[in-house]
Amino acid sequence: MVAPRVFREVISQPEAVAELLREIEKSNQIHHAWLFTGPPGSGRSELAFAFAAALVCPAGGCAECNACSMVRVGNHPDVQVLNTERVQISIDEVSEFIEKSEQMPALANYRIMIVEDADRMAERTSNLLLKSLEEPPRGTIWMLCAPSESDLLPTIRSRVRRIMLKVPSVEEVARLLVEKYSVSENLALTSAAQAQSHVGMARRLATNLQARERRSKVLEVVLAITDLPSAISASEVLLKLAESDGQQLTGELDEQERAEMMARLGITEDTKLTPSIRSQIKKLEDAQKKRSTRSKRDGLDRIFVDLMGLYRDVLAIQLGSGQKLINPDLDGEIRSLAKDISQAQAIHAIEKIQQVRYRMDRNVKDTLLLDSLAVTLRRRKS
Repeated sequence: MVAPRVFREVISQPEAVAELLREIEKSNQIHHAWLFTGPPGSGRSELAFAFAAALVCPAGGCAECNACSMVRVGNHPDVQVLNTERVQISIDEVSEFIEKSEQMPALANYRIMIVEDADRMAERTSNLLLKSLEEPPRGTIWMLCAPSESDLLPTIRSRVRRIMLKVPSVEEVARLLVEKYSVSENLALTSAAQAQSHVGMARRLATNLQARERRSKVLEVVLAITDLPSAISASEVLLKLAESDGQQLTGELDEQERAEMMARLGITEDTKLTPSIRSQIKKLEDAQKKRSTRSKRDGLDRIFVDLMGLYRDVLAIQLGSGQKLINPDLDGEIRSLAKDISQAQAIHAIEKIQQVRYRMDRNVKDTLLLDSLAVTLRRRKS
């Protein structure tokens, strides 16, 4: 079976696409719950949306009809998406989402419920979702996306069909950037390599100068850590970079949401607010603060990914592996660092970054984690 056009942007996942195509051929026997897992940037959400489009499209995923277009822009009435702007998906969000799953399809034969970042659910929240996965209404199909199976409860894993994705190659990601965003081949290859094949990060680096400058500053600051004072200074700079990165992503959206709300309520900045209107504005501001927290955490995680790449480059040079560097523009600086630290120190740096990422997900204070990491990354000759 030739893959429908909606799967064309799902790169480097032929086995996963083939399994879904076999499922689509069953027509009225589609399994009711799916789990898409894979490393960040592997395209979990893209595959889920492509599968959803193929199921609601009259032509099986033509990528051109009204149904496919509505799925692509996120307004198809039968494809519902839960992607929280908080650090964790709240139980209220899941409860409301479950209510939507019980409605009958409006246009298609199926009602698709996609949960992005399903690993962000606490155990109590996951248990609430469990019953819906066990006994979904006729025609409802659940699609969960998470980095790995272990991020979800065993009871949920036992109810879903699992699709495992792999990381695409640098060349495949670069080709997508060139074709879809019309960036130069050189910039596309550089961005894909620096993003370590994470499609979303590669797209942002290729299309956003500020993102590229932020990344360069991160590596510059860390390479300059030589003692305790410079480590503490670097920690402060890294936190500010993460915050500014988050503000860039959310600032315009915050202003747009406030303007839309004021227009909808028919008020201006000079309007005397009633308690009801004040309550609605407060609710919006609270939601925006939670999104800001999530965005800063995401910014910090991007920094950690960049640092992982830096020390992998150091280790590659120390081992003489001949592997292409993630940061070839810093070849001289990386070789200097590779001489100044041992292989054991490079490995310890990578392990420390992984540990900090894990603890960040457990809501340990950002400043404590960054201070600890920066001190570990001091350039100390063995």
